[in-house]
Amino acid sequence: MKMRKIDGRDVSILGIGGMSFSDFYGTTNEAESHAVLDAAVEAGVTHIDTANIYGMGKSESAIGSWLADRGGRDRFYIATKAGIARGVGAAAANFDNSAAYLESELDGSLKRLGIDHIDLFYIHRRDQSIPIEDVTGTLAGFIKKGKIGGFGYSEISPASLRRASAVHKVSAVQSEYSLQTRVPELGLSQACAELGTTLVAFSPVGRGLLTDLPPSADKYTEGQPWMAANPRFVEPNLSANIAVTEPLRELAASLGVSTAAIALRWVYDQGEHIVAIPGTRSADRFREYLAADRIPAAAMEEVARLLPPGWAHGDRYSHAQWNGPENYC
Repeated sequence: MKMRKIDGRDVSILGIGGMSFSDFYGTTNEAESHAVLDAAVEAGVTHIDTANIYGMGKSESAIGSWLADRGGRDRFYIATKAGIARGVGAAAANFDNSAAYLESELDGSLKRLGIDHIDLFYIHRRDQSIPIEDVTGTLAGFIKKGKIGGFGYSEISPASLRRASAVHKVSAVQSEYSLQTRVPELGLSQACAELGTTLVAFSPVGRGLLTDLPPSADKYTEGQPWMAANPRFVEPNLSANIAVTEPLRELAASLGVSTAAIALRWVYDQGEHIVAIPGTRSADRFREYLAADRIPAAAMEEVARLLPPGWAHGDRYSHAQWNGPENYC
């Protein structure tokens, strides 16, 4: 497994996104999550990313039970996140970056994971009522207490990254980045490279659109309201996006690899400061990711021709879903 750096520490270029260990993309269970983690260790993956809010602790608990069962704490560079506070009603959410709230949530994550420190602790969403300089100071305090090794931010702008970095080194910034979501190229990726901050690409296979089995029109109609409201997964955008990406699936088939492997290879090729954390509920699907390294350069040139910037139909978030991420372009 190829390695890259976060804060000078080697981590696998391919990580595991723990949102799939909750029921966000469909029902799953602990046994399935453990099977994915087993396959990841076998492949040399050392980076796993989760959050306190994924399944309201379900993802962290599944990872924690795997660590307890396998004695595998040292096998993974473990990242988790906090900062999204649920309000009244299942869909309500607000953001809290206060020191008391973050430390309380961090302690809860440590307990669910069954470990004594987090390698990388992210602010999941900015609380705009608190200056990012103050939040960065809080996070630096957690390092001094030995509770975390480093920290990062999710879905922030290049300007916010620069403000935080003036206070303390920011280990990583997490952002959606894939063949279908190219916004980080408009300043964030460049700022990360300049500041020595790793760009951690989530949803690198396009929430399923950049795979051999893209979602059907009715997949998200029940039980998954977030996906059912996402503009790229509602008609007529979904059918248009599946049609646009069909040549990518044909190319993958001709190479004998999965479409997801091509999508991951594209992300890897965008800079030495970038790693990817795709999620999956299936160990077999995970193993398909491993072919990324054997895709020839000529094929990647064809990928760039097939899917140039701006091909996706629909915004990546609905109006309501844009509450929290910093939209800087």
